[in-house]
Amino acid sequence: MSNPQDEAGKYANPYGYSEFDWADKLDPAYAKARAELRRLSVGDQGVLPVKVKELVVIGVLASRSLEYGVVAHMRRALQYGATKQELFETVKAAAVPGGGVAYSVGVRALKQLADEGVL
Repeated sequence: MSNPQDEAGKYANPYGYSEFDWADKLDPAYAKARAELRRLSVGDQGVLPVKVKELVVIGVLASRSLEYGVVAHMRRALQYGATKQELFETVKAAAVPGGGVAYSVGVRALKQLADEGVL
């Protein structure tokens, strides 16, 4: 699966961060650079599948207490074939370096997706 693109051919925001879409209008050149960085880092090129890249990002975000980001990246990981069990295992692995906060943030994100019927 490749990154979705909008009609202008720019890489669309795959995480639903509306504040980033708003900020993109303030500086389109910076937005374009961020989109390219996103494409290179969590896009479908390289040796790691997108799903695995998203699982890595989830662990980092959970360790930093960024629950909204964990939810957004879990949604994208699911789009690329991640399972509920893989997401939970990612949260458990993140709890080793990230401590209880990583676990609680990750579990809350999983529960939110379950409550929404996504999982």
